[in-house]
Amino acid sequence: MLDIKLIRQNPEFVKERLATRDKAYSDMIDELLAVDNERRNIIAEVESLKAEKNKLSKEIGKLFKEGKREEAEKLKEQVNAKNKKIEKLEKELKEVEDRFKDILLRIPNIPHPSVPVGEDENDNVEIRRWGEPRKFDFEPLPHWEIGEKLGILDFERGAKLAGSRFTVMFKEAAKLERALINFMLDIHTKEHGYTEVWTPVLVKPDILVGTGQLPKFEEDLYKVCEEDLYLIPTAEVSLTNLHAGEILKEEELPKYYTAYTPCFRREAGSHGKDVRGILRQHQFDKVELVKIVKPENSYEELEKLVREAEKILQLLELPYRVVELCTGDLGFSAAKTYDIEVWIPSQNRYREISSCSNTEDFQARRAKIRYKDRETGKNLFVHTLNGSGLAVGRTLLAIMENYQRKDGGFDIPEVLKKYM
Repeated sequence: MLDIKLIRQNPEFVKERLATRDKAYSDMIDELLAVDNERRNIIAEVESLKAEKNKLSKEIGKLFKEGKREEAEKLKEQVNAKNKKIEKLEKELKEVEDRFKDILLRIPNIPHPSVPVGEDENDNVEIRRWGEPRKFDFEPLPHWEIGEKLGILDFERGAKLAGSRFTVMFKEAAKLERALINFMLDIHTKEHGYTEVWTPVLVKPDILVGTGQLPKFEEDLYKVCEEDLYLIPTAEVSLTNLHAGEILKEEELPKYYTAYTPCFRREAGSHGKDVRGILRQHQFDKVELVKIVKPENSYEELEKLVREAEKILQLLELPYRVVELCTGDLGFSAAKTYDIEVWIPSQNRYREISSCSNTEDFQARRAKIRYKDRETGKNLFVHTLNGSGLAVGRTLLAIMENYQRKDGGFDIPEVLKKYM
């Protein structure tokens, strides 16, 4: 959530920065400011009426003491009239404040000045590459063909159980999925200093508001209507909100959290995209990395976060590249994002396997996560960062394709053998 003070004081700056995402946000800022002005006017009128009412109430008490009952009764009529007006205005205020909050929560984060300006993924900027894509002496198969031939990926049974974009894994695929989860968690906890966390996969609506999925992206979420709970689309939601509504001590920062969770996404806007295989599923496994840090350290921490996610691919010896997202391709909550894309031989291209973002204080404002500054004693908003470390299913398919053999099988990366 953006700081309303910033929007009031520098509306043109905010419009200009948000226009690099989408020019439509300029109208939202104008609408927000109009509603904010209406809201503040009503608040001022209510406060004025309450002050007048309090003054009259004191006068009434005085008149009763002096035995001037008739005059007191007349003033009581004025107080009653003001009470009715206050009640009416407070109902209006509730409606206006709901509109104000809804608009504010639908406005995305301001891109960091260093983010390249562009319209979509075609304008993203490649930062670096690691590893050379393998040159095959045979035509490489897509992972779904490898999996079906080996009897370890079953898309028909997945569809029978839950519908399209669900998969059943058997034998080596199931074991490899589990091995990858343990391997990733071991690296991040033992080498990168993260604390492993196990969290619920069902969360309350306000938790999703905190990280920015609600209200704007409700159509992408699975909801348990009877309980008013949602299945998490990523462990970023639960890990970031561990400290929602808290004021942390400065010496507690930074906090590094990692968690394995299944993730659930309806993929409402992706009909027809990646329908084959396990690249885009409604349920998938992910190891998530979340950092809660002091503002002055957040961009250094972002670079470090990317390197920590890259380390997994390097150990697995999978070729990849790092891409900086342009303004038009940034996620809603992100101020700056790097995508890590792994090489997929059957597609002859790199595909996203991790997205690492600094949301600055955008999520912290929504979730009310602050820390007490030792020097000033002020409560300041933290900066939150998140990234996949990595998406497990996409790592599995990358191994299947990059390590495939001519006989239709595939090898296991050296670092995973002890986990298998």
